[in-house]
Amino acid sequence: MLEQEVKQLIIDALQLEDMSVADIDSDAALFVEGLGLDSIDALELGVALQKRYGISLSADSEDTRRHFASVRALTALIETSRKK
Repeated sequence: MLEQEVKQLIIDALQLEDMSVADIDSDAALFVEGLGLDSIDALELGVALQKRYGISLSADSEDTRRHFASVRALTALIETSRKK
């Protein structure tokens, strides 16, 4: 399932060795509350998404903030980009 794949990508890209896929709620916020990621994590995750799925995101775009809101939002972005 794509959501599981995205969760594993987050764990691998951000070296969250103490977390498992099951620990990440698909609807939880990735930044501040939820996983508590920061802007450096966002950059690293953006690079990982680009390498894995060919998705290019603008760093300061409102759309990017929306896509990075949760695992479910990232999964929707990947699915949409695959259909193009």
